[in-house]
Amino acid sequence: MSNSTPSTANGNDSKKFKGDRPPCGPSRVLHIRKIPIEVSEAEVISLGVPFGKVTNLLMLKGKNQAFIEMASEEAAITMVNYYTTATPHLRNQPVFIQYSNHRELKTDNLPNQGRAQAALQAVNAVHSGNMTLSGSASAGDGGLMPGQSPVLRIIVENLFYPVSLEVLHQIFSKFGTVLKIITFTKNNQFQALLQYADPMNAHHAKVTLDGQNIYNACCTLRIEFSKLTSLNVKYNNDKSRDFTRLDLPSGDGQPTLDPAMTAAFGAPGIISSPYAGAAGFAPAIGFPQAPGLSMQSMPGALGPLTIPTSAVAGRMAIHGMAPAAIHSVLLVSNLNPDSISPHGLFILFGVYGDVHRVKILFNKKENALIQMADATQAQLAMSHLNGQRLHGKVIRVTISKHQTVQLPREGQEDQGLTKDFSGSPLHRFKKPGSKNFQNIFPPSATLHLSNIPPSITDDILKDLFASTGYTVKAFKFFQKDRKMALIQLGSVEEAIQALIDLHNHDLGENHHLRVSFSKSTI
Repeated sequence: MSNSTPSTANGNDSKKFKGDRPPCGPSRVLHIRKIPIEVSEAEVISLGVPFGKVTNLLMLKGKNQAFIEMASEEAAITMVNYYTTATPHLRNQPVFIQYSNHRELKTDNLPNQGRAQAALQAVNAVHSGNMTLSGSASAGDGGLMPGQSPVLRIIVENLFYPVSLEVLHQIFSKFGTVLKIITFTKNNQFQALLQYADPMNAHHAKVTLDGQNIYNACCTLRIEFSKLTSLNVKYNNDKSRDFTRLDLPSGDGQPTLDPAMTAAFGAPGIISSPYAGAAGFAPAIGFPQAPGLSMQSMPGALGPLTIPTSAVAGRMAIHGMAPAAIHSVLLVSNLNPDSISPHGLFILFGVYGDVHRVKILFNKKENALIQMADATQAQLAMSHLNGQRLHGKVIRVTISKHQTVQLPREGQEDQGLTKDFSGSPLHRFKKPGSKNFQNIFPPSATLHLSNIPPSITDDILKDLFASTGYTVKAFKFFQKDRKMALIQLGSVEEAIQALIDLHNHDLGENHHLRVSFSKSTI
């Protein structure tokens, strides 16, 4: 047997490096392609870490490929589903992940496995340190040498301007995947505990950032290794966040914006940063930047790290204003020009934020610009809709360099391709603390229906979807509240289309149907 493919448990060794092979069913072994030649074992492992324990690795450097084995099939499925909508990046290059037709990796007899096993042991040593942080930091023996923890303790001195969890996340993500952050005030000092996926990331961040200023001449970072080897985050809010767990409550009466914010900041791990590489410092694995703080090529003491107080972005973030204009415009490409309309894009993107303007490009109708209310909502829409199918085409969603979407000048030929929706009554997120913030889910084949009047039966609703051209697989009213129901359609693509077609559909009796994606199935 050649060394280039692992032997399989069931012995069906196959020629499997054809990019066009049919996709395999779920397996805990994943096949990763197009890996840049200089990428290390630890970087490949870090793709899997946010989703669960990585149990084996086989690097095929000559082929720019690798196999990674997760501890469970469940973890592998979560990982593949996540990366289907958010392409992972290593060294600023997109890499591609799919299920392998191997059920497990047997690498015992293969040469050159020493480095892979050492990297696995290093990562697992970190993650098996089951230390938790409850209330105050309680140190314990995590089994690692001092100075090798993936957790950093950060103190910010000369705090003339507030430093938020997002700012820390943005700065420290340069050095690798940030899994968790807890911020607190102790001895009248702003402090944070920050956990990386890998102790090497923590080491590089400490060496580079200790003693540096975040803003010009203030907010000095003092960094040391924590005695803790792992953080236990109970709540996702503006004081603490676990980027691997979207489902945590916000706790202590925090604003309910949190699930939206958490998703926008890249949980569970790795969303490719639209600004990656702009100033030559992007992390090996791209994260979205904190909204309002683009560190692109801004001058200052730390080069790209410094966010000068004079910069608009810095000023907006420092004074706690919503950075409305910065990075709130999306570029959507590979649309179906025959089927798309500004209204359809308004309804679909309106699931993830309030859409102010939509412009389908006059000369390139497969492209559109969509202006969201703010950068967080733009990031959220991008992370959920990039890579989804709409009108038979896989759409691409990225952050646009435009600050706003221009309306056509008076008398200018536009064919109705630009629409201003800023005054629309259909915005879901206008009210602060609206329940809609808690009900943001990725596109799914099951839709949540609400605002159903009492006279409407299940048959009427099923007929409504069926007569519009959709396959209804299942339907059920909520037991406690017949104003709401779940309907399962034939595919995610059908559900996306049905949401566009039937959200706000007039059901009579002054009731308009509300349609959202559901996290539940029937």
